[in-house]
Amino acid sequence: MNALDGNAIAGRLWEVFGAELTNARSVCVHCGAEAYVAELHVYNRAPGTVVRCRRCEAVVMVLVEVRGITAVDCRGLELA
Repeated sequence: MNALDGNAIAGRLWEVFGAELTNARSVCVHCGAEAYVAELHVYNRAPGTVVRCRRCEAVVMVLVEVRGITAVDCRGLELA
């Protein structure tokens, strides 16, 4: 499965957080890699959207829409 970059979730992040986050620096809590959100690997074919670290491929964020509301789990990610 081919990954998209973090720009693929720019609109959804804007809807949830009300800010442009693709240019935010992030840190993977699993391996410590720093990257812009736009550089993360995005997979849209799961039941929801899975975002992974570009170095270790650990899951850093999951976005799921439930009854018209987007739920975001970003426990694997810290903003730098």
